[in-house]
Amino acid sequence: MPDPMRIRATAQPDGVDVRVLMSHEMETGQRRDGQGRLVPAHYISNVTVQHAGRTVLTAEWGPAVSKNPYLQFKFQGGKKGDEVVVTWLDNKGETRTDKATIN
Repeated sequence: MPDPMRIRATAQPDGVDVRVLMSHEMETGQRRDGQGRLVPAHYISNVTVQHAGRTVLTAEWGPAVSKNPYLQFKFQGGKKGDEVVVTWLDNKGETRTDKATIN
């Protein structure tokens, strides 16, 4: 199972600032290993962020996103103590969901 995401959600006067560091190899399918064989593509394809049962961000990614991607965004309507849920799905069907409390 992939390592947990590092999520920080901070309430600010202009909205909730969310920062997410995801642990993922993000292989493009174009790199070769030491024996000259192609390393199969393996990358996050979808990211969803929810707050109070409402989707506040949806992203579709491809192989051009770097290893261990970092995502930062803001949304309106959250307050301290609320929970933010981040889920990703990769092209091999693996998924990861982690939660953070807004500070």
